[in-house]
Amino acid sequence: MAFGEQPAYLRVAGDLRQKIFDGVLPPHSRLPSQAKIRAQYGVSDTVALEARKILMAEGLVEGRSGSGTYVREMPEPARVLRAGNRVLGVGGPFRQEQADEQVKGSWESCSEQQEAAPAVAARLRIEPGGRVMCTRYVYRTDGEPAMLSTSWEPLTLTGRTPVMLPEEGPLAGQGVVERMAAIDVVVDNVLEEVAARPGRADEMAVLGGVAGHCVLVIARTFCASGLAVETADVVIPADRFHAVYHLPVR
Repeated sequence: MAFGEQPAYLRVAGDLRQKIFDGVLPPHSRLPSQAKIRAQYGVSDTVALEARKILMAEGLVEGRSGSGTYVREMPEPARVLRAGNRVLGVGGPFRQEQADEQVKGSWESCSEQQEAAPAVAARLRIEPGGRVMCTRYVYRTDGEPAMLSTSWEPLTLTGRTPVMLPEEGPLAGQGVVERMAAIDVVVDNVLEEVAARPGRADEMAVLGGVAGHCVLVIARTFCASGLAVETADVVIPADRFHAVYHLPVR
């Protein structure tokens, strides 16, 4: 193969991808069968199969048992505001956006005490195995799952206080800043680290989609004078949402 020349399976995948982008293969239409790809492009079964695998891995098509492979409908990504003054506002950015009358948002959560895994302990700067309150959230927009979040708070800080359970008690749902202020802890810093990875099967089973499709993972940690008071992993389907950072200039 000459320098710069693509392997056959990439050329086939690229042509099919362009047809999807151009609307020649519109959403819900059936992708040509392996036999048709082989005949149309003059390639082997192996090349045709690999080209289809690439399109599936990219999230452009999906297989339907006993029916074939179809072009997925790709929605226009919505925006999730993650920064600026609102990130420290009441209830967090998602809850504020869902307060908009034009947006029908909801969420559900559950909390349990557990021992901190090494990675979580490192972010909270506590000993591995230290007791934490773990809270898992599913956020929905118009009834559809939009975002997952798992948060951990050290019980050495919140244990036996009115804010030990984030979604129960007098400050239920008020957000980390307000809850910590109630126990005289002033949050003054938040760190967010954004990464992308394939979505796990358990995550995509809730969010909708195929395991392996790309998700954004935002590792967020709230701090008070250098003390980590809460850390969380926020998981967002990358094909449906963009994380938007609006930073004030001081």
